[in-house]
Amino acid sequence: MANSNKKTKKESQSSSKFTFWVIGLIAAFVLGFIFLGNHTKTVQKASTATIDYSAQPYLGKKSAPVSIIEFGDYKCPNCKNFAANVVPLIQKDVVDTGKAKLYFFNDPFINVDSTRAAKFAEGVYHELGSDTFWKFHETLYKKQPDDSNAEKTDIYDEKFLVATLKEAAPTADVNKVLEYFHANKADAAVNKDLGYAAKLGVTGTPTIFVDGKPFTGKTMDDLISMVDKAAKGK
Repeated sequence: MANSNKKTKKESQSSSKFTFWVIGLIAAFVLGFIFLGNHTKTVQKASTATIDYSAQPYLGKKSAPVSIIEFGDYKCPNCKNFAANVVPLIQKDVVDTGKAKLYFFNDPFINVDSTRAAKFAEGVYHELGSDTFWKFHETLYKKQPDDSNAEKTDIYDEKFLVATLKEAAPTADVNKVLEYFHANKADAAVNKDLGYAAKLGVTGTPTIFVDGKPFTGKTMDDLISMVDKAAKGK
């Protein structure tokens, strides 16, 4: 993990210049990706990367031939919109049909809350499994404050995260996650995700990849087409 001074510098840069991406539904089952700007997260030049999908939370059938990745930050308002309005469409059109699996990779950069939430979520996945992870994941996005507060810190403190998890798991399970979280055992998983974000040249959240290639389309039809082409290439 980077030291606290590096984190503070990074957070200050992000806070001063970051512009969120906007994702909106333009019609039923159609989504528009409108890219408005860049944030200040320092990334490497995009390169090819062999992606290890093991130990990563996903939705879908294990046998699905194509892997979709969403890079997200729990403090990003457009990630909240993506979770609420776009993920259900992806799930309906390509996940439930068995065409693809949808993975969530952490890219926490907005502030310390982002990293804290990512590590806590990794603890949920490691200790309680995929089903509870996705319940926590969805609930955390639903409870995200309005975007005017997105860059404020200490909203996603430990008390908040524990209360959110209690909506999806009994106290005994929550305590398991807390023990894992306090032991800093989630650091490696979050750093692994950040490493992929850097190698792939991710500069904003949410960002989508299909079998390691960036999705730059504008509609669900574009995504379905990319998934179908990836499946044919297997």
